[in-house]
Amino acid sequence: MISYQEAYHKVLESTLFIGNEEVILDMAQGRVLAETILADRDFPPFDRATKDGIAIRFDAHRSAEHAFPIEGTAQAGSPQLVLMDPNSCIEVMTGAMLPTNTDTVVMYEHIFKEGNNFRIDRPIKKGQDIHYQGSDMEKGDVLLHPGIKLTAAEIGILASVGKAKVLVKKRPKVAVISTGNELVEVGETPLPYQIRKSNAYSLKTLLENEKIDADVFHLEDNPYSIKKALNTWLIDYDVLLLSGGVSKGKYDFLPSVFDELGVEKNFHKVLQRPGKPLWFGRHNEQKTCIFSFPGNPVSTFVGYHVYFMPWLHKMLGANQREFTVILGEPYPNPTDLTLFVGVKIDWKEGKAVATPISTTGSGDLTGLARWDGFVQIAPQATLTKNSLVPFVPIRNIQ
Repeated sequence: MISYQEAYHKVLESTLFIGNEEVILDMAQGRVLAETILADRDFPPFDRATKDGIAIRFDAHRSAEHAFPIEGTAQAGSPQLVLMDPNSCIEVMTGAMLPTNTDTVVMYEHIFKEGNNFRIDRPIKKGQDIHYQGSDMEKGDVLLHPGIKLTAAEIGILASVGKAKVLVKKRPKVAVISTGNELVEVGETPLPYQIRKSNAYSLKTLLENEKIDADVFHLEDNPYSIKKALNTWLIDYDVLLLSGGVSKGKYDFLPSVFDELGVEKNFHKVLQRPGKPLWFGRHNEQKTCIFSFPGNPVSTFVGYHVYFMPWLHKMLGANQREFTVILGEPYPNPTDLTLFVGVKIDWKEGKAVATPISTTGSGDLTGLARWDGFVQIAPQATLTKNSLVPFVPIRNIQ
């Protein structure tokens, strides 16, 4: 049995590369960028007014007694106007090109109108309320680097440089597979010795958060049907995520079937709780990666976040964020296991404080609804209150 750290590194050493693909901008949200995005023009592309008001030549302003006749109006999206008389002004709307021969914008709130003239009723500064050409980025500057997960902010940048299509990392083709004769469909009424499927739904939903639409299957506890199905799925998919069938039970057939099908075992069983019976390997020919999680729902849930998510991020070249939180109470770990403990997060003086949540064990599916995430407790650690610990969020805690 290997340590959590050894298992984690073995998983990351087995990432795949399945290439890139071009998608239309409307479909790029949540995908991982695979190209460098450069500014195709200056940002902003021209000197622009940042307030509704008037554009003037600063040197023409002497005092509140000076009246600025109006020569015209500059609208956003219209060609640049020219101020002909330096003692006059041009009305400007936010986003409009700054008229030629002007160098200062005064908002309407700081002026008053008399007939066809404007007067300024307070001190002003030369160059105020102007967003200068190239002050954000110059043409050719790097705007976005590969490895960024595209959100609304990045989508806006891509649109601004004319990227109607964008190169992103291909997503792996994933199969989610539940196992066990005790499982029935959600819509069925289980017999006293049966339970409804839940792990497959949790995994499929988690994958949808990564913009991966997984196919879902189920395996009965029969080594022949298991082998036949897996033989096909190893060809059709890049990743298999299984739950159940990897412990020491008489009907836990998966490890032996994997071996018969030429899947190389990287490890089986990890010094951790929950999720000790975790099995991970890779097919020698197809190169399909297999994450076979223990069947208890908390074990599957933790295993997905602790192993599959970092594996996926590395595969996609995505930036992997790491979080730490403060323990709100002491938490000793006298065992030789790495513990993953569900916690509730409270914000105190701007700091995230984690309070462990008591559960009945790795089968406590309902307990997951009370978690904000889980913390990692190292083996033989005696952590005191206010200790800093690694944290994996499972929901937005802001």
